[in-house]
Amino acid sequence: MKKISLLIAFILVISCSKEQTKILENGFYRVVLTVQDNEELPFIMYVTSKNTLEIYNAEEVILVDEITYKNDSIFIQTPVFEGYIAAKISENGFTGNFIIESYDRIVSVKAEKNNKVRFPIQNEGETSSINGVWETVFSKDSEEDRYIAKGVFEQNGNHITGTFRTNTGDYRYLEGAIYGNKFQLSTFDGAHAFLFTGTIVDDKISGIFYSNIHWKEPFEGKRNPTFELPSSNDVTFLKEGYDKFNFSFPDQNGNLLTIEDSRFKGKVTVVQIMGSWCPNCLDETKYYTQFLKENPTTEVEFIALAFEISKTPDMAFKRINRLQDRIGIKYPIVLAQYGSDSKLLANDKLPMLNKILSFPTSIFIDKKGKVRKIHTGFNGPATGQKYIDFKKEFEDFIEQLLNE
Repeated sequence: MKKISLLIAFILVISCSKEQTKILENGFYRVVLTVQDNEELPFIMYVTSKNTLEIYNAEEVILVDEITYKNDSIFIQTPVFEGYIAAKISENGFTGNFIIESYDRIVSVKAEKNNKVRFPIQNEGETSSINGVWETVFSKDSEEDRYIAKGVFEQNGNHITGTFRTNTGDYRYLEGAIYGNKFQLSTFDGAHAFLFTGTIVDDKISGIFYSNIHWKEPFEGKRNPTFELPSSNDVTFLKEGYDKFNFSFPDQNGNLLTIEDSRFKGKVTVVQIMGSWCPNCLDETKYYTQFLKENPTTEVEFIALAFEISKTPDMAFKRINRLQDRIGIKYPIVLAQYGSDSKLLANDKLPMLNKILSFPTSIFIDKKGKVRKIHTGFNGPATGQKYIDFKKEFEDFIEQLLNE
């Protein structure tokens, strides 16, 4: 934290002058984060006014409306998440850093004005096809880190979009390009900064996945149009010896909430394990909030158990309150953990579960207090038909529980 504070102070010092405050001109910008191996992770943004801009990832448009200026510096606070850009404005864009304080992460960033090409042409020649479904494995040679995924991509000329789905969620809206047999995909949402680089040879793909500056891992896959992941309803369950799911965590006023509270008695209850820092959790929270808005009833209750990376309870609740205000969440969010997103620590907080594999995870409890289903992860709108299928499954199951 001290390192980050000194960095911000340095930006302000070098930016102090008697000149009129500079602002970003309206228009497109190609923004690049520098990740491991000196790789460039690009995304496109469009400045619509002094105080607003849009970030583009395939079909996703992220509105940013928390922008401040000081002399020749700009501070761009991403929506909901705590990550922000602190940079010095130049004639052609800006240079600075993308910062997530709770993780002590500082990533160099630069923006070039009047450029909306995410990935420039790298080579000429016949272009391979990445269109379709790919049975994929990440970190194949690591017993600890190995996991499987389903890559689903659409290609239009050199332009590609899609995502990787895993048993714990999806990698959201990926957008990129393919030239020859080499492809690149990226996304940036203010929490996650993902870059995939790879090649296609004989209906097989291989490459490297970069996550921000803290993680990279290899992946490989093969074309398989019939490949499916295991059901998300089977991987998390109550351990032997437990017949109920329970918890006791405080709200922002220090009041402990449990599943035994009167508000949950005799009602269908969905318990959401999540974090305000988590993009898949955000997608799920938006859906749950919309569901309650469109289906007002006193017979269904939601409650979220937040596992926060913020280093103090006050900071954690500040992030939680910001999420609630921005999304319009009407159901309670209690603080289950702060200072870490460790799933091992989360397991200690909820010992009745075999393991917590993913943020988010949702526990469905019927009117008699019995756990009827546990859904691991969330397939958000970037997954297309899978997201549509999830919504139907969710709504049908809630209706089934209500009718019992």
